[in-house]
Amino acid sequence: MNNGVEVLALADLSLAFIPVVAVLFMLYRWSLGPGNAFYAVIRMLGQLLIVGYFLTFIFESDASWVVVLVLTVMVFAASWIGLGSVKAHRHMLYRRALLAIGLGGGLVLLLVTQGVLQLEPWYSARYMIPLAGMIFANAMNAVSLACERLYAELERDVPWLEARNIACHAALIPIINSLFAVGLVSLPGMMTGQILSGVPPLVAARYQILVMCMIFGASGIATLCFLSGSRPPVEKR
Repeated sequence: MNNGVEVLALADLSLAFIPVVAVLFMLYRWSLGPGNAFYAVIRMLGQLLIVGYFLTFIFESDASWVVVLVLTVMVFAASWIGLGSVKAHRHMLYRRALLAIGLGGGLVLLLVTQGVLQLEPWYSARYMIPLAGMIFANAMNAVSLACERLYAELERDVPWLEARNIACHAALIPIINSLFAVGLVSLPGMMTGQILSGVPPLVAARYQILVMCMIFGASGIATLCFLSGSRPPVEKR
């Protein structure tokens, strides 16, 4: 293999859809309704193609305001999406989620890009946007889990402090499991991608350590910030 990522021909890429079609067919045969899965696959295709073209434009523009605008949209969107599990309280909790994800993710992103990687220029889109995507997405998931579990516990009349601690623990389960599993059960996407592109495994491992630390830090800070506010009201059934 050459020391670089091989460009996938569309004909070769189409082979990857064979197991996808097989699963959809079996869902149809079992009368499980493949419509939602089929829609998800089509949406995945559309979203990734659009993102590919969009990122090409951003990388070529090399403008700091474009990068800042993209990061801002990421934070606002992540804060709204993260509250999807408690739609009835979305508007009430949005500011808190925005502060938690923006603060937790923003501080970690600043440390990684300006302290660890020392990007030049500081807004280098090729690094800033992918890293921000990982950071804000994981902070969003953590806040979403914390919020859902917090309201579930409060609705069961669990005392506030206990409900808060349960929610914090639940929110961090996925990332803690990832820390246990990395290298033993799975090789994460970034490390796998670097190895496939010809980067020495030990160098790829260092970057993956960086990624795992930043994801854990962003998730933890965002969760703690979100749960540190005053007790939210709970509507009794």
